Amino acid sequence: MRAAVTPVYGPAHVLQLREVAKPILGERDVLVEIYATPVTAGDLRLRAADFPPITAWAGRLVLGVRRPRRAVQGTMFAGRVVELGRAVTRYAVGDDVFGSTLHGTYAEYLSMPEDGTMAKMPANVGHAEAAAIPYGAVTALRFLRDVAAVAPGEQVLIVGAAGGVGRFAVQLAKHLGAHVTAVASRRSEALVRSLGADHVIDHETEDFAKSKRRYDVIFDTAGVTTFRRCRSSLTGNGRYLTLFVSAGVLLQMAITSIFGGRKVKFTVVVGKRDDLEQVRDLVAREIIRPVIARQYPLARIAEAHTDADTGRPLGSVIVTVKAGTAALSSRAVLQARA
Repeated sequence: MRAAVTPVYGPAHVLQLREVAKPILGERDVLVEIYATPVTAGDLRLRAADFPPITAWAGRLVLGVRRPRRAVQGTMFAGRVVELGRAVTRYAVGDDVFGSTLHGTYAEYLSMPEDGTMAKMPANVGHAEAAAIPYGAVTALRFLRDVAAVAPGEQVLIVGAAGGVGRFAVQLAKHLGAHVTAVASRRSEALVRSLGADHVIDHETEDFAKSKRRYDVIFDTAGVTTFRRCRSSLTGNGRYLTLFVSAGVLLQMAITSIFGGRKVKFTVVVGKRDDLEQVRDLVAREIIRPVIARQYPLARIAEAHTDADTGRPLGSVIVTVKAGTAALSSRAVLQARA
């Protein structure tokens, strides 16, 4: 089968298209023909071995010291089940599915355990949109619903609101009943408002931390703030969330967990099928939706990585592995034309 491989860590041009062995199924595995896979922020970091300092050595030891242990990377996907292991009962050949894994989605086929982080696709989206859902939606759901326990009427500030997690965070905070303020660029204002933001702060001209406004939750999805900087912008029992772990964040979590008042919160989001199915249901009910910026064929995956890395796309960058199949829904087509 065709696959994009990462023979060494480095910039986008290290990606190469090669013929590799097709996966072999275990008795409880399903073979998924990949139709679409997104280029996520995590994919970019893994390709370049751009690990946070606190996890740099551990990352290299686990994923490969000089080069990736798994040459075929990619972590999110949408496609169709084409073969079943003899003991599989959850899926049938022909099921359209989407999900996440640790590696292997930059290829024509992927072997997934039937109890892995995979679910049947919502019927109201195409494969390209479905592929864009797991990364941001599950992370935003876990942070806002479980870690921050956002309640109706609370004031929530999303930093990096136009990013992969931020776009879903805006929608989910709104769904949880919060008043949502989005921090984004001026070019992203129309997008984040369309996702439900009640107020938008242009980070290029305004510093929210210098305002007198207070928030119950500040969720930094972009890694551009600190608890110290945001502390005065939080209410007395406010929660500061970040996607980016550091020694300072861990120390602040420990200290603020002991005392009352403002808290620092962080968690490691591990993909679970239950979370994915909940997200799938929210998409099916049109409570949340993915946003697609551009699509590239597998042969141009290096361009897709460059675009996601430096092109400031307003939405997910999708790699279409099977030509002509990763269609967008009519709503996404209208949005793309706008």
